Amino acid sequence: MEFNGMKLPDNAFDLLVERGLIAGVTNPEIVRELMEKEKITFYIGFDPTADSLHVGHFLQLLVMRYMQMYGHRPIALIGGGTCMIGDPSGKADMRRIMPREEIDANGEKFKVTMKKLLDFSEGKAIMLNNADWLMELNYVNFLREVGWHFSVNKMLSADAFKVRMDRDIGLTFTEFNYMLMQGYDFYRLFNDYGCIAQFGGSDQWSNILAGTELIRKKDGKDAYGVTFNLLTTADGVKMGKTVKGAVWLDPTKTTPYEFFQYWRNINDADVANCMRMLTLIPLEEINAYVEKGGAAFNEAKERLAYTLTEMIHSKEDADLALKTSRELFSGAANSDTMPAFALSDDNFVDGKIAILDLLVASKLAPSKSEARRLVTQGGILVNDVKVEGIDAAWDKAAFSETFIIKKGKKTFLKITL
Repeated sequence: MEFNGMKLPDNAFDLLVERGLIAGVTNPEIVRELMEKEKITFYIGFDPTADSLHVGHFLQLLVMRYMQMYGHRPIALIGGGTCMIGDPSGKADMRRIMPREEIDANGEKFKVTMKKLLDFSEGKAIMLNNADWLMELNYVNFLREVGWHFSVNKMLSADAFKVRMDRDIGLTFTEFNYMLMQGYDFYRLFNDYGCIAQFGGSDQWSNILAGTELIRKKDGKDAYGVTFNLLTTADGVKMGKTVKGAVWLDPTKTTPYEFFQYWRNINDADVANCMRMLTLIPLEEINAYVEKGGAAFNEAKERLAYTLTEMIHSKEDADLALKTSRELFSGAANSDTMPAFALSDDNFVDGKIAILDLLVASKLAPSKSEARRLVTQGGILVNDVKVEGIDAAWDKAAFSETFIIKKGKKTFLKITL
């Protein structure tokens, strides 16, 4: 198998292992053999709990893209039905109950991003919404046909449920049904589309097994599950969060420049793992960056940031983000391409805005206490002049001209009205 002139493993399974993506597999020998000898249909579910996919979803979409490169057929399943009740997996508290209109709108936005990363032409990939069958279920029939095959004792042993049962909030009966619904999704896709495998994050292991067990009990046939490692820092913290919140794939929520900068500014200890899991940069090159160390990590992070920005957004966005980043780092910043934040009238008190309020409003600081620390430690500059005290304030007229805040050495933001 070749990709852009680069030799890849002949089996998609081996590629996923090589890039450090696979966490768990049911019947790994059989799954590997199936991927080698057949073109399988598999699925990943995406509950539209927000109006954009985020970095955590990107890894799953990337796996689908790799599988598609090898001729396998992905099903991208929008969880319009499962999202109505909420997955308790990985959540210490109950999810917000969302209105149907919001769920549907979010699902439509998910589709836009998915179509940028996967090829849906000529049946090479399928996009479905489980609301099409889950919302039409008769509850009594569902309990007789599906619930009958689930053991409550076994369900309660799942990590997703145990964590919640150990907390005061407990687990609602609504959430308890989620595993049955996801298992039923797999059963429907197995029978209607010949889907023999479900992929997902490692936190989905119990839900995936629920589907394989349901298929075995109802049809007497085998289906398979594959989970991926979560993208974490060297300290084990899940990646994809900034002061401003999640790193989104929608450019209206996280701009291409902000997306680029997130990867450009990750810790040196994390860059090799991110390059291995999120790109097809040859492993020999990644190892070379690690062996050189020092300044080589800056080059590696820039390459990582450019590669991912081009993949998620466009080459033009990646070129501009790279150019802007280098200009800002060298001090030759162009305010026309610099990320910007617009103040509203509500941000001003008696026609003025204080530095602490400005830092929080623009999300350069998550709180006033953090803003105060940045200022007192000399970490904030306005138009290249250090802000000397926490009482600094500006009136509206100041923002009619160039007003650039610099936080530390790498973060620049143009403030406008």
